[in-house]
Amino acid sequence: MSQSVIAANNLVKHFAKRQSLVDRLRNKEVFNVPAIDGVNLELKKGETLGLVGESGCGKSTLGRTLVGLYTASQGSIELSGKEVGEARTLEERRTVQMVFQDPFSSLNPRMTVGEVLREALLFHSLATKENVDEKSKELLTLVGLPHDALKSYPRQFSGGQRQRIGIARALALQPKILIADEVVSALDVSVQASVVNLLMDLKRDLGLTMLFISHNIAVVRQVSDRIAVMYLGRIVEVGPTEQVFNNPSHPYTKLLLSSVPKMASGSQISSAPAGELQSIKSALVGCRFRSRCPVAVDACASIDPSLTLVEGTHQAACLLVK
Repeated sequence: MSQSVIAANNLVKHFAKRQSLVDRLRNKEVFNVPAIDGVNLELKKGETLGLVGESGCGKSTLGRTLVGLYTASQGSIELSGKEVGEARTLEERRTVQMVFQDPFSSLNPRMTVGEVLREALLFHSLATKENVDEKSKELLTLVGLPHDALKSYPRQFSGGQRQRIGIARALALQPKILIADEVVSALDVSVQASVVNLLMDLKRDLGLTMLFISHNIAVVRQVSDRIAVMYLGRIVEVGPTEQVFNNPSHPYTKLLLSSVPKMASGSQISSAPAGELQSIKSALVGCRFRSRCPVAVDACASIDPSLTLVEGTHQAACLLVK
């Protein structure tokens, strides 16, 4: 599991802050908000990398940039060692597919499930008109849905069933990499486990590599080989899942883990105070977590720490990491 199938190299994605009419008349400089800012991350063949962090930290933006829905402002993305351009080839698009948080809004309500799947298969020449229905039925079988679902519309299904349809649509293109963006957060607790188990089974049976984006720490621990922690557009800690859980090195990671009622190891992690979230402009200088950090020192206001080796492949971006 040493080959990198997808890598982000110093990846940056800015969004221009909306200006008021007065600001435009005054020709006020547009401030670009860095949703992701200098991210370096890679996924090894066959692994599941869990990406965690609070809402608004840039997790979904990173996923959408990796899949090609957003164009990076700076940096590059590599697929199996080859840099991809802004205009991806059909093969590059097929290689990375995404399952979205809200399955209802990501499915065309005017198309039946059969039409959704047939469109993907035929457009990418993965089926012929003669066998496209059979291929569609095979996809439904993969995700545990009956074949007669092909004739129904998304509104006729439950949330969990719609998410399975979204997974089937992603798998229709025979991807090597699957980006699962908060796939269970919109589902009832009673069906979350079945969808997670389905993804784990598909990953194993189809040999997929997966980026699993979630704010649910417990689920991420269950499915991931490695975990990356994101805060205000930056990766602040990354490493093997159990190492990060048993020995969190960044204060923000400790804060996240303290929100989990019970740790499997039984260890107790003291909670860091929530603090005030600093403005994005002030956060661009020094450590972005310093205003909420219980162990911040004076140097944190001026030095932006990079990822430092903790042990093995475990890294954390903190000045106090030794």
